Amino acid sequence: MIKSKLSIAIFCLAFSGISAQVKDTLVEKMMVYQLPNGGWGKHTSDKKNVDYTKKIDAKLLKIIKATDNDFATIDNNATSKEINGLINAYQTTKNPAYLKSAEKGIEYLLSMQYENGGFPQYFPNSAIYRKQVTYNDNAMINALTVLYNIAEGKEGFDIVDSKLKDKSKVAVQKGLQCILKTQVVQNGKLSIWADQYDENTLKPEKARAFEPVSLATGESVHIILFLMKQNLNPEIEKSIRAAVQWFDESRIKDYTYNVARENGNAVRVLSKKEGSSVWARFYDIPTNKPIFGDRDGSVKFNYEDVSLERRMGYSWYNEAGTKLIESDFQKWLKKNKLSQ
Repeated sequence: MIKSKLSIAIFCLAFSGISAQVKDTLVEKMMVYQLPNGGWGKHTSDKKNVDYTKKIDAKLLKIIKATDNDFATIDNNATSKEINGLINAYQTTKNPAYLKSAEKGIEYLLSMQYENGGFPQYFPNSAIYRKQVTYNDNAMINALTVLYNIAEGKEGFDIVDSKLKDKSKVAVQKGLQCILKTQVVQNGKLSIWADQYDENTLKPEKARAFEPVSLATGESVHIILFLMKQNLNPEIEKSIRAAVQWFDESRIKDYTYNVARENGNAVRVLSKKEGSSVWARFYDIPTNKPIFGDRDGSVKFNYEDVSLERRMGYSWYNEAGTKLIESDFQKWLKKNKLSQ
């Protein structure tokens, strides 16, 4: 009986400490949400989005504690966002708990990398497409950027344990090789990258029903920008030049993408705009034509054939290639003293 009362007292003290802690700062909430394997989820065990603006009361704390390692992911900026936040907070406060939590997150990133250099969307959860090498929503590039900053001692990551720095250097090099291997060859020429790849064969794969096997423009821009940070060598230069050339040749000129009214409904449409360029989100690999997916798994070549729900619920065009071609590529050429 005495032991039981003592256990309850210890739990109450621990919980009151957590409650006092998590109401103070965002990063302290991040530490509470951190999973046992060091990663973070984008959802909790009740399938709701992680929301750091919420006060952590007894009910929410119970839900967080019931969230297991299968929720750990690098999707939607999860894990990389928290590691960056903790490192930034440590720079200001020098609170060793923040650094310890960040380093545990870094260990998680290192543990999830495949031998071929790729990163799955989730780890250890390998259900459906979660085990695929994932560029979608910049998942792999976000993870590699954290490891790159550790390896190079940038963005405040110079304070990370030296053993993690050494491991991060190896991980970045493996990641670079995976990036170069997965650049899609289209009609005998290097093009850009797909959203997701089979984790063993490194061949492009489909993900959700409305995300067909295809070239992915938004994610490819971020891959190219990551390559531009690296020390120049012939293979990286060839990769960047080929990808930028693909963007230049695949632009849809004199169009923009915005919301308009169609039969009384708000829909996203392509409309004329002289001097502007857009790119479809996905391109068919064999034909290089824009393609669009739908909830039923069907693939359309005509944007107007996509259901209204998916036309409004997903962004099918972007303008990311414009800045890449006109600004980022030019700066990279100048920095490396390369000709056009």
